[in-house]
Order: sequence, then C-alpha cells, then structure tokens
Amino acid sequence: MPAAAEAVHGLSATFLSDKPRFHEKAAEFLEFIGDSMLVAHNAGFDFGFVNMELEKCGLDPLGRERMIDTVALARVRHPGAKNSLDALCTRYGIDRSHRTLHGALLDAELLAQVYVELTGGRQIGLHLAVDNAEADLAEPVARIKRDRPLRAARPHAASEEELAAHAQFLDTLKEPLWRT
Repeated sequence: MPAAAEAVHGLSATFLSDKPRFHEKAAEFLEFIGDSMLVAHNAGFDFGFVNMELEKCGLDPLGRERMIDTVALARVRHPGAKNSLDALCTRYGIDRSHRTLHGALLDAELLAQVYVELTGGRQIGLHLAVDNAEADLAEPVARIKRDRPLRAARPHAASEEELAAHAQFLDTLKEPLWRT
C-alpha cells in the first residue's frame, strides 16, 4: 500500500492482507446492487474502477445509464461553486465532524444526505420557490397552474360543537396566558 494512499483512507497493507479480493466478491456485489441506479460523487471515476475490475473477472461492465453523479448535479445546482463532498456537506449543514479519513462507508452515508439535499428532499428552510438551477422545471409547473381553474377556498371554521369542546378544555387549564 503506497504511503500516500494509506494517508487518505487509513487502510494499511497489513490490515488488508486477510480481506477478500474483488474477484472473490464480484458476484455478491452484483447481486447486492441488482438493477438499481447507483449514486456516486464523481461517478465516472468510480464506475471506471468498478468496470475495470468487473471486466478482469470476465463480467459485463455497469452501464453508464445507471450512474447518478452528484458532482454533475451539484455543478448544475451550484455553478461555479466548490462541489467537493466536504464543501457540499458544509453548504447543506451536514455534520462531518466524525470524518477524519476517506472511508467508503462514512462517505456513502454523507453522500446519501447530500443527494437528498441536491434533489430538494429535506427542504429544511422552507424554500418552496424554484431556483435558477431548476428553471427547466419551472415552465411545466407554471403551465399546470395556469391550466387549472381557480377553485374557491373551502370553509374551515370550527363547528359549534367543536367550539364548545374547546371551551370546556380551556376551563380545565390553570391560569392560561391568553386569558389574562
């Protein structure tokens, strides 16, 4: 193991000496991923290595159509910004304080959180507006809204029975703030 590589991931030749090699686990790996899409940061780089190893085993390479590249997504969403995994974790407030080395499992866990943010999943800031990176989605959404007839708001006032039940509940409270 080259010292420079060990400094990045912390895996020594001694540690790796009793671990299985790729060809011993390739079939198990392919069974595990099935026909799923695969999310990776700088996916072309990772697919290149995986496909080289699969071909060495006499197996078909993974098709690029299965690749979801978070670097490519980040470049569209944040053009001109730094889009390393660390930078994206910082941008999205994802805790990476426990990351001291480049480890596959920890990086995959961080990337899963980054992917959710890149695809607009968490919405912690209630940013419901469409930003420039999603402009290609804005026109279809606007067209759907224009094509629908305006519908009046439904009444949502409490019934007399609900108001009485609420008043009865309030009577059970000791000195509520809103009654002073």
